[in-house]
Amino acid sequence: MSVMPVNNLLTRDELDALPDDGLRHELIDGVFVMTPAPGVGHQRMSAALYRTLWTASQNTGLEVQYAPVDVVLGASVVEPDIIVAWPEDFTEAGLPTAPVLAVEIRSPSTGWIDEGRKRTLYEEHGVQSYWLLDPRAPSITVLELVDGRYNETATAHGDRTIEVIAPFPVALNPAVLARG
Repeated sequence: MSVMPVNNLLTRDELDALPDDGLRHELIDGVFVMTPAPGVGHQRMSAALYRTLWTASQNTGLEVQYAPVDVVLGASVVEPDIIVAWPEDFTEAGLPTAPVLAVEIRSPSTGWIDEGRKRTLYEEHGVQSYWLLDPRAPSITVLELVDGRYNETATAHGDRTIEVIAPFPVALNPAVLARG
């Protein structure tokens, strides 16, 4: 992962001017963050979760998208692994507002930022649901925004299934998702 020094703050226009090199580029508090492509385990879990969420979202009016999709939160531009939002909130360039759900799947190079600054950023910008998944030790943590703060409402490890109701009802089993 590459991170630029804080004294070299970038803007969205500068981020958009970067060449497409296949890496994940994010702008968090004006700091450019570049991470390598995710591993196979990450991608298996991401694909399985996307399929599960897409199926569960039918007839809800909500749209499920997977990375890379730019999500603009104030001066920050992030790329959650999966997002759920209202279709009318999307533009061709991405999502210029908070999604209903942001999902981050932990990688060795990104876990610290997913659990730290991104969690705070999502909380500050009103992302109602934030899920953290880990494919290496299959787990899922569900956070819901209550009175402006995230509360952990569900967690599962291994082959344990949990039922989540927001943003729509869905059953999630980390071990099944990790297998793809």
